Amino acid sequence: MSDSSKPPSKRRREAQFRLAVIGDLLADPPAAGALGPRLDAMAVRLWRCPDGSASKIGRSTIERWYYLARDADDPLVALSRARRSDAGQVRVMAASLLAALAIQYVLHKHWSYQLHFDNLVALCEEEPNKYGQMPSYSTVRRRMLARGWVKFRVRRNATPGQRLAAERLEKWETRSFEASAVHALWHYDFHEASRKVVDRNGEWHKPMCFCILDDCSRLCCHIQWYLVEAAEELVHGIQQAICKRGLPRGTLHDNGGAMMAAETLQGLADLSIESNNTLPYSPQQNGKQETFWGQVEGRLLAMLSHVDPLTLDQLNYATQAWAEMEYNRKRHDEIGMSPIDRMLQGPNVARKAPSLEELQRAFCSRQSRTQRRSDGTISVQGVRFEMPSRLRTLRKVTVRFARWDLSRAWVVDDDTNAVLARIKPLDKAKNADGRRRVLDPLPDAELPEVPADPEPYPPLMRKLMREYAATGAPPAYLPKD
Repeated sequence: MSDSSKPPSKRRREAQFRLAVIGDLLADPPAAGALGPRLDAMAVRLWRCPDGSASKIGRSTIERWYYLARDADDPLVALSRARRSDAGQVRVMAASLLAALAIQYVLHKHWSYQLHFDNLVALCEEEPNKYGQMPSYSTVRRRMLARGWVKFRVRRNATPGQRLAAERLEKWETRSFEASAVHALWHYDFHEASRKVVDRNGEWHKPMCFCILDDCSRLCCHIQWYLVEAAEELVHGIQQAICKRGLPRGTLHDNGGAMMAAETLQGLADLSIESNNTLPYSPQQNGKQETFWGQVEGRLLAMLSHVDPLTLDQLNYATQAWAEMEYNRKRHDEIGMSPIDRMLQGPNVARKAPSLEELQRAFCSRQSRTQRRSDGTISVQGVRFEMPSRLRTLRKVTVRFARWDLSRAWVVDDDTNAVLARIKPLDKAKNADGRRRVLDPLPDAELPEVPADPEPYPPLMRKLMREYAATGAPPAYLPKD
């Protein structure tokens, strides 16, 4: 029997056993008067029952089976045990007891079916006239399942967000999904290892594994271990995955600080990658990634159990070998082939990866700064950056930077996002030599020559003086002398 075939039901197995018992009688019908001796011989032998036990079968039982199957068009149907007359029918359960069960479930959704049943038994014993006869455990369980009253796990000290997530999981249906094209959707997440690594200073750390999986092919696009979970490490991993596989169309991630960092979200937006985050406290939405961590712990880390001490470099090298040579090439039961074969089959909707400098500039925060006119600098995360003199007329500038690398930043056009200049931190010691460049003239900013005999009064003053004279009133002041 193959793994995918369903075993026969209990009624079917019993009918097959009965047919096997009388099979010789059907294949070689006894002559007149010879049936009795053959039934006596069959009644004294031991038979292997469907449940595995050995037992004798009475003579009258074998005879009854024989006559049922002899003239039947379908012997298995004739030998099958008759169904109960109430099969498929709902046992009667008092409306008052069902209402009490509903209230009990609302108040205690985390209870097991057995605990619900035991409490109903106690309730019926308290007020038998009100709730009537207590049904069986199977009846109570079936009634609860028919109404979707399943066990609902909620932490005792759950936060409001956790409670909302649990209620949403109960009220809304859950469906599995899969992208129809390779690199249409990437999953990524961090995972804390079950063992520690040692650094060069002899200190121990729990490493964090960052991994990106393709939804369609289950291909491990990139995997790497870091000492911490932060936006810098996440961007470092995403950039490598893009360089190796190309630009995906979308991503799915949880709501961690690194995933929701400004640099991460801005980079995905600039690269035209749709960012999708799971609902709070709903890890099942990223189930493919969560399943992958089981293989990381059960196979990868299990094979490194005797590597002691284990360094981060050793762990990363072994991880790359395992991911590329085993995981990506091993048959995946859900897709029926290896991830790399599924990737090669396509269709593939990945786009060409940009240059490394463009990737680094994309995964940067985008903020507005005011240029200080006194020295032509702007402040970024407490660090002063010098602006080029050709941009000295800009009051407000849009700057791109990464918080973990303030050795550089970019001034970009606010509309087109084109790079206007790459700026560096202010070097006061270098500026202390006193040498300065002559400012280049600004385009269309040359002043005309002033006339030799200019008008002493400007236009507005001339206008006011004319209007004042037109009133005919004398000047409203008295000369002192």
